[in-house]
Parts: sequence; structure tokens; C-alpha cells
Amino acid sequence: MIQNKIKKILVPMDGSKTSFAALDSAIEIARACHATILGVHAISFLPTGFMPSVVPYEIYQKKEAGKFMENAKIRAAKKGIAFKYTITFGSPVEHIINISKSKKFDLIVIGAHGKGRVKELFLGSVSSAVLHKSRIPVMIVK
Repeated sequence: MIQNKIKKILVPMDGSKTSFAALDSAIEIARACHATILGVHAISFLPTGFMPSVVPYEIYQKKEAGKFMENAKIRAAKKGIAFKYTITFGSPVEHIINISKSKKFDLIVIGAHGKGRVKELFLGSVSSAVLHKSRIPVMIVK
């Protein structure tokens, strides 16, 4: 039975509507399976030419990420689901894949596209890369 197999769900989030749609789907799965959710947000590094403005920008990004992650935590709590989160710096794809492996997640639930500057026609670049690189099931939410 699938209920016995899914105990830890990883939900990459960027604050977009589709990342919250992914969270809502993950919450429903977590309720059915008695699973917990970890939200992850990776803040991409800026090119080194931007170095003088990087520190304030990173502080701002982390603060903004903290706001939508706290909203996500409240959203999950209202449905009785434990939601923890982590905010990291670097490549979103690498962090999602590394966390899914190192913490032994059972499922990744990700939005089809996020807040990226260029929206791909069918699938966002992060969700597409996660789908192809993941060794565990990936659910993509539109």
C-alpha cells in the first residue's frame, strides 16, 4: 500500500502560486499517509560582478523566503500536518536532489513552474531537472 511507503515529502517552494498548489497536494498526501513535509527554498547566487550588492540582496531574499515558508507552515498546521523548512543558498536543483537523497525522502512534490524569469512552454527548468535527476518519485503540480 502506498500509505505505508510515503512518510517524508519534500516540497521545493519559491513563493509562487504553483509552489503553494504543490504544497496543498503534498498536504493531502501527507494526511492520507501520516507523512511529514519539508519545504526547501534555494536562493541562487548572483554573478560575482554584483558582489557589493549581494549581501543586502541575500538578506532580503532570506527574509522574503522566511515569510512565505512561515505561511506554508501555518497552511500545513491548519490541516494537522508537520511542516519544517530550510532556506539554502546555491543551485535549487542540486539542493533539492541532495536533500532528497541525504534525508531519505519518499516523494518530491513540486510546482510545474515557479517564479523564474523565463517560463518554459511546458515545464519549468527546475521542475524539469528535478524530474530527470531524482531517484525517487516526483509529482509535478500545475
